[in-house]
Amino acid sequence: MTVKDQVCVVTGGAHGIGRALAERFAAEGAKAVVVADLDLAAAQQVASGFGGLAIGCDVASEADLVNVLDTVEYAYGPIGLFCSNAGIGMEGGLEVSDGQWDRIMRINFMSHVWLARHLVPRMLRNGGGAMLQTVSAAGLLTQIGSAPYAVSKHAAMSFAEWLAITFGARGLKVFALCPQGVRTALLEEASRGSMNFLVETALEPSFVAGAVIEGLADEKFLILPHPDVAEYFRRKGADYDRWIRGMQRLQKETGIEESMKA
Repeated sequence: MTVKDQVCVVTGGAHGIGRALAERFAAEGAKAVVVADLDLAAAQQVASGFGGLAIGCDVASEADLVNVLDTVEYAYGPIGLFCSNAGIGMEGGLEVSDGQWDRIMRINFMSHVWLARHLVPRMLRNGGGAMLQTVSAAGLLTQIGSAPYAVSKHAAMSFAEWLAITFGARGLKVFALCPQGVRTALLEEASRGSMNFLVETALEPSFVAGAVIEGLADEKFLILPHPDVAEYFRRKGADYDRWIRGMQRLQKETGIEESMKA
């Protein structure tokens, strides 16, 4: 899988990982790169740097996602790679309101479902295509201090797996990008809470974009910019109880345990 001569779309493309992906795809010779973001002005600024197209998009709206697909296909033809990258963080546990749960699930999980509902049939009719979902290592492991983030990312991972199993033999390539800390506004905000322990090993967005290019070329379902994540995942599968005890210790060491009391 290569992005050269492909029509590529990136949601959440105005900032952070999304911006780095869009800029790298353009540098790799993509036919067109579309930056879709709720922040249209920022998306336009990014797209102008490489002659791309910016589209305003709230991924919490199925209609907005359909509009992105229709607009891109009208302008450039079939989409070769769609990066469902937009996401949000959220602190908290049992006290998180139903409204907050609904918001994060719509953005971090249902956006993938809505996109696939309309994009997968189009890609299959065109002989195939690729979907990359920015899931996070939290989708493989968990996120201490944030039940909504952990659960929404696990749901996104499960859906990516299902897509790969269900449609992989019919030409759909599915990739799950699972970094730990990345130096973005999301991590900066979260570093004051449950993700502060991720700052030390945080990567630059440009490094993550490079890992994506390599992962696409190798056609690996899991793209892991932090190699340690693979080892953590193996330990989790090898001895679930030991892994949970280790996460309990990490929670205590980071001081998050006190804030998680019922």
